[in-house]
Amino acid sequence: MNNIDTNTPVSSAIPISPILSELENNENEHRKSFVQKTRLLRISGLAIMVAAAVCFIARFLVWLIDIVTNISFYGTISASFHSPSANHLGLWVIVIPAIGGVIVGLMALYGSAAIRGHGIPEAMEQILTNKSRIKPSITFLKPISSAIAIGTGGPFGAEGPIIATGGALGSTIGQLFKITSNERKVLLAAGATAGMAAIFGTPIAAVFLAIELLLFEFSPKAILPVALACITGAAGHHVLFDAGPVFPMPELKTPSNTALAIYSAIGLITGFLSLGLTKVVYFIEDSFEKLPIHWMWWPAIGGLAVGVIGYFAPHTFGVGYDNIINVLSGTLAIAIVIRLCFFKFLSWAIALGSGTSGGTLAPLLTIGGAGGAVLGAVILKLFPNSGINLSMAALVGMSAMFAGASRAYLTSITFAMEATMQSHALLPLLGACTASYLVSFFLMENTIMTEKIARRGVFTPDSFEADPLSKLTVEQVIAAHDTLVLSAESTVKDAKEWLKANNDNAHDFVVLNSDSDYMGMVSRNDIFIKGLNPDTPLSKMTTRGNSVVRGTETLRQAVELMATQSAEILPVLSAGGKIYGVLSYRDILSVYKEQQEENEHAHIHISLKRRRLKMLVKGRKLVHVEGKE
Repeated sequence: MNNIDTNTPVSSAIPISPILSELENNENEHRKSFVQKTRLLRISGLAIMVAAAVCFIARFLVWLIDIVTNISFYGTISASFHSPSANHLGLWVIVIPAIGGVIVGLMALYGSAAIRGHGIPEAMEQILTNKSRIKPSITFLKPISSAIAIGTGGPFGAEGPIIATGGALGSTIGQLFKITSNERKVLLAAGATAGMAAIFGTPIAAVFLAIELLLFEFSPKAILPVALACITGAAGHHVLFDAGPVFPMPELKTPSNTALAIYSAIGLITGFLSLGLTKVVYFIEDSFEKLPIHWMWWPAIGGLAVGVIGYFAPHTFGVGYDNIINVLSGTLAIAIVIRLCFFKFLSWAIALGSGTSGGTLAPLLTIGGAGGAVLGAVILKLFPNSGINLSMAALVGMSAMFAGASRAYLTSITFAMEATMQSHALLPLLGACTASYLVSFFLMENTIMTEKIARRGVFTPDSFEADPLSKLTVEQVIAAHDTLVLSAESTVKDAKEWLKANNDNAHDFVVLNSDSDYMGMVSRNDIFIKGLNPDTPLSKMTTRGNSVVRGTETLRQAVELMATQSAEILPVLSAGGKIYGVLSYRDILSVYKEQQEENEHAHIHISLKRRRLKMLVKGRKLVHVEGKE
């Protein structure tokens, strides 16, 4: 092609107003940064408001559970706490949970089926598939249905329902204001975790819960509102509930190295138990799916099973936070602990599989704590001088069970420490939860939190890796793209012939004049449009636009600009205001390819064999020199 010089150095091209372009880009960046920070303050304020409301909802839920419990098991209208295990109903206690199941089934049928389940998986699904939009009705249907289910003996904790309720409130507020879906996700997570902090007084664990199970990211725009919401929730806990640790226990001492190894082994065994527990829960759920009756009646059937089990083991009824405290005290007889562990698991698995409304955290803590105490007792029986403590064994079992079943690793460790205020438990918890997490990761594809939504085809992120596009600048990856540069003086006819011979794939091209000044962009469609005069110069077809990227900007910024401008290539502007290269989407794809190769291909950078040979050669030379001397 005569009029297109492919040897023209791109670095010599100069934009029409390089200084103005630079100033405009800087001004736009500052404006964008200011808007983002302003929006962050706005979302943070909304998150605090949501958290404050969730605190009162949490108190209302606990109050409602106590009222329903007193009416169901004692026939009195009172908001005082009375454990349902102390009832004197005899055989009549069997039908109480079944009645609660019928009410929950009716509420799910005529209210919203979303109240079924234990809260966190449903919130995860809405985040991943529905842009964090939850029906506003869940805000009041979930706590009422859960209070009925738990108050009539359901073996659940109050934390699952309040997490679901807080998430629904955050989502509802997010739908009332003009915000993005990502900001709505942050409000959902803020409401959910504020509920956890309000119930347990564990703000750090609540933040980690948001990161590991709800946000799937770690960035200031997500963490700051959630952290403020969790602080607000913890403050509400101290005002509306007791100020001390939610699970008080005897003061623990720093364990020996032998004891640390044993606690880690307890965590390993608990990891296998969490795997089996998850399988059983979903086996029971699958069994309910095969029943030839409407799903509305499933909670009633599950409630009937809860009633039968509760008749023989009354301590399986209700929230059971007192059971956790008793297990952590280390003073319960082992026979009682074994009985609590088995029957609580059986009652909870059946009730949860039936699709009623309730939570999973408190049952997992009870089962794990009891299992850890039993394992600790067995080890002390076989090895009296092992140096372990029953209370510590129960604590690590409790935390390891949650870590294995949910794979919320950091949440499990920090929750156990915050809920008990036992700083000396850090190393045992770290060892036990790591062992349990390893078992869960290698042997279980999905967790108790993700199995349900995974069956519906919803993929749950399980890693939070740094974005490679944010780590590299444009100038680090741009290559020479002479075939993406056209001359403004070329005619349409010349351009067609040259493109057919040299570049038959690209869609957009940079246009330079005879002095290598930047004129703008032109697309392949414009060049090959039908009816266009073949003698028309490209200078009359270019579009200037704002599709220019600086070499110092990150690839992520370049991708955002490409997406905004629907551009396949971007001229690259140097710090001095010159066009010195072209960034193509193929360059960006090559970055991912290189990152993948780096992560998947193993290389030996230091060869011990070569080093030994070099040392041997040097040794021989030294011997040879000394021999001559």
